[in-house]
Amino acid sequence: MTVSMYKISVPIFAQFLGGLSGVLDKAAAHAEAKKIDPAALLNMRLYPDMYPLVRQVRAATDHAISGTGRLAGAELLSFANTEASFPELKERLGKTIDYVKGFKPAQIDGSEDKEIVIKFSSGERKFTGQALLLNFCLPNFYFHTSTAYDILRHCGVDLVKRDFLGTPVT
Repeated sequence: MTVSMYKISVPIFAQFLGGLSGVLDKAAAHAEAKKIDPAALLNMRLYPDMYPLVRQVRAATDHAISGTGRLAGAELLSFANTEASFPELKERLGKTIDYVKGFKPAQIDGSEDKEIVIKFSSGERKFTGQALLLNFCLPNFYFHTSTAYDILRHCGVDLVKRDFLGTPVT
């Protein structure tokens, strides 16, 4: 049985980005209620050599954009990467969700064996569409969304697993 590349990309990215947006709402409310400078949360990291919260959110959106856009052969949405507030990060999440949800199944389905070449600073890397999604974009996406959640949970923001999971997108 063939699995739809669309169904294992677009709804997943949209669901978890929506969850991340809700997590940021709770973080902003926590900062306000506890009189914490929002920048303290936005720049928090779990360990000195890890990205701060703001960069975790950016990375999560980048992997969702890369996964769907490259599978569809579309121009990738890009950002200036200057977000420095909860509203700016939420705007980025909203634009990413709209971008991802803008693809139709016909644009992504059948991309399993499509060759996709990505240029990294370390050189080029070739993927099949399936390998790009399942072995690169989704694992990185989950890593960065989980780390963003973990940073905020570590900072005392009242979050539960349901917040992380978001609402399924059909």
